[in-house]
Amino acid sequence: MRREGTGVSTDDISAFATAAELGRALASGATTAEAVTRRALDRIAAHDGALHSFVVTLPEAAIEAAKESDERRRQGKAKGPLDGAPFAAKDLFHVAGQPTCAGSLALDVKAQTATANAVTRLADAGMVLVGKVHTVEFAFGSWGTNPVAGTPLNPRDPAVPRAPGGSSSGSGVAVAAGLVPAALGTDTGGSVRNPAGMCGVVGLKTTVGRVGRGGLLALATSFDSVGPLARSVEDAALLFEALSGRDPDDPATYGVPPVRLDTLEQGVAGLRLRVPAASNLASVQPAVMERFRAALADLEALGAVIEERPMPQAPEAYMALTGDLMAAEAWHNLGRYVDVENSVVDPAIRARVLKGRAIDAARYQQLLEDRRAAQVAFAHYLDGAGAMLTPTSPILPPPVAEIDEATTPLGTFTRFVNLMDAAALSVPVGLMGDGLPTALQIVVPRFEEATALRIGRALERKRGGLFQPPSGYDAP
Repeated sequence: MRREGTGVSTDDISAFATAAELGRALASGATTAEAVTRRALDRIAAHDGALHSFVVTLPEAAIEAAKESDERRRQGKAKGPLDGAPFAAKDLFHVAGQPTCAGSLALDVKAQTATANAVTRLADAGMVLVGKVHTVEFAFGSWGTNPVAGTPLNPRDPAVPRAPGGSSSGSGVAVAAGLVPAALGTDTGGSVRNPAGMCGVVGLKTTVGRVGRGGLLALATSFDSVGPLARSVEDAALLFEALSGRDPDDPATYGVPPVRLDTLEQGVAGLRLRVPAASNLASVQPAVMERFRAALADLEALGAVIEERPMPQAPEAYMALTGDLMAAEAWHNLGRYVDVENSVVDPAIRARVLKGRAIDAARYQQLLEDRRAAQVAFAHYLDGAGAMLTPTSPILPPPVAEIDEATTPLGTFTRFVNLMDAAALSVPVGLMGDGLPTALQIVVPRFEEATALRIGRALERKRGGLFQPPSGYDAP
């Protein structure tokens, strides 16, 4: 199909092409950034009425940015492999001229005067922002539901509305459905990895300090991190590299070592990988466990050494400690929106924030000491291993109608990563017969994202790709 005003066809380029694939097509002259951007906007218009992943699209600004990308290429001044590829940003990041609603009606809705660091960094790499996508209210939830602003629907099941995973729900849905090749998310207790796992895409939880949080609405500052969702490990690595670096508005980024991804293609031969004991995995559904074991077998066939060892504490204990710390910090950041008569905040989110009100300074200090002790024990647990492997989620995406907001099973294997100030990569490892995805989580020590990406990339190459498109989203 020729895109209006471009005279260029994108028919030979899959709507599910990765950002890296688009970059190569653009570099070869097979298409233009304008044509790619117009197709993304067309697909959003065609499919998002049912999916509800986007809060707003920015067609005029996006097409102008795409034309600028094309002009750079004509002059031989392309900014790199991501130049011209579209992306979306979670509605927690400020974008100049747009309000930041954070999935809530409680905020003072006004146009922002500056753009968040992460959005700016991707734009500086030549990427084209096409819009902002939905989030769980205040990003405080793992299911991906939002009764206030509307819940994005998982594209993996056209018949039954299913959880997209949260809180970066719109990001996961938009990438999985082929609306954009990549999207920005945030991860406080699993909020990049949960939607990645539930929607069947790749999600990278970065170490706090790797990606600046300037211009980001805070939930729990000790845990908040920024990361990409994409359709390949290769893309996740490229986006991570573009996002990383010093942010004047985020002191956590000062003095952080630079990103080095020269090991991405080195494979896993001889690499020691740790797996929790069966008792730690007791909550995992049999279908999820089957795909998890198959991924372990593939890595072992590539030369990795798989070792089983019980975690220092049960995952549920880590979940509880992380939850208390998150609540205390969320109360500090968001308490004014929920501790008022007739609060418009959704009751489930309000309850999570109000939990922090009961945590006084002494209790918070004790929680910090408990966190420190847990980090020391976990460092010893990982001694001698390059990474730890778990399922991203113990369950398959449930129907939205069956979700119990008082439970948090999606945090079983994700929250402890934030508690440890570690990094992790979620990669899809197969679809069930009904098309529902499963995912592997690769957990590494802080600032060791390159190792997680290396492991994920090895699996991606062995399997000839990890992402599988959902049915029903081939056109236009």
